[in-house]
Amino acid sequence: MLYWFFKLVLIGPVLRVLFRPYAEGVENVPTHGPAILASNHLSFSDSIFLPLMSSRRITFPAKSDYFTQPGLKGRLKAAFFRGTGQIPIDRSGGAASQVAMDAGLAVLRRGELFCIYPEGTRSPDGRLYKGKTGIARMALTAGVPVIPVAMIDTDKAQPTGQIIPNVMQVGMKFGTPMDFSEYEDRADDHEVLRHITDEIMAALRELSGQEYVDEYAATVKEQIAAAAENFIAAAKAETANVQAKASDFVANAKAESANVGANVQAKASDFVASAKAEGDRAQARAEEFIQAARAEVDQRRRRRADAQAGDDSRETDDSPTVDGRTRDDAADVAPDSSGTGSDADER
Repeated sequence: MLYWFFKLVLIGPVLRVLFRPYAEGVENVPTHGPAILASNHLSFSDSIFLPLMSSRRITFPAKSDYFTQPGLKGRLKAAFFRGTGQIPIDRSGGAASQVAMDAGLAVLRRGELFCIYPEGTRSPDGRLYKGKTGIARMALTAGVPVIPVAMIDTDKAQPTGQIIPNVMQVGMKFGTPMDFSEYEDRADDHEVLRHITDEIMAALRELSGQEYVDEYAATVKEQIAAAAENFIAAAKAETANVQAKASDFVANAKAESANVGANVQAKASDFVASAKAEGDRAQARAEEFIQAARAEVDQRRRRRADAQAGDDSRETDDSPTVDGRTRDDAADVAPDSSGTGSDADER
């Protein structure tokens, strides 16, 4: 009931208006009875657009993770996937593969259409990859025809990882039903299963026009993921090396700066010491000059004093006596020590 509500009322009309999906070869889909639709897988939206163009209900296998997420969001997501005709499948391999096979066979036994993506996962680059043999085993076990379906441009409308799709026209092509009843008793023959799967993939390549790669898409995805991890690891290692070099450079720069600072400080200290010594020598020379100048001044003063004293002595010798005569004149009139003189003779 929810499937038809989503398809005819809630989602289908909107998608038809926005994306204008077209379909070729719809008449190749049987109007009743079980059949397997084998489709290439380009986008998440393949499982949404494909049912729009079929008048019959189509059931798809989907990862069980889509149905087991917690909370309200998880419950809404699970309701959406169930409403679009998808059932949870564990893809871990081993016993889980048989459970997935049994789930598909149960749909076919009800006389319904079951769609399988033989590549097992979405194409990582738009090319068509090697198919897995589970589709051949299911076709032989159920004894139903396989109808190849090629999805067109859904990867452009909603590339991997993009939540909101690009509004553009998408399409699909339904090929002629493929009957493998001649191998119905050889469902356990791996060579037969491989042959049938390769025929289905060849039909898909013819319908889609995709380049075929004889390698599993899952393997290529693992290689891409490993390469990405190696790239990230190399980038982290390179970043660590750059950071280490940067740290070394900073440390060396600091050490060099410290050495330069120490050298500059030492040179400055030497310059200051030299300047002080030169100042002390200059001060000593200045003091010596001052002392010499003072000595010279004192010597000149003494010389002038001596000269002045000599001049004073000479002036004293030449000075007059009280009665206006010089000492020489007095000597001339002084009485002779013998008591004789010119005056005595005259008497």
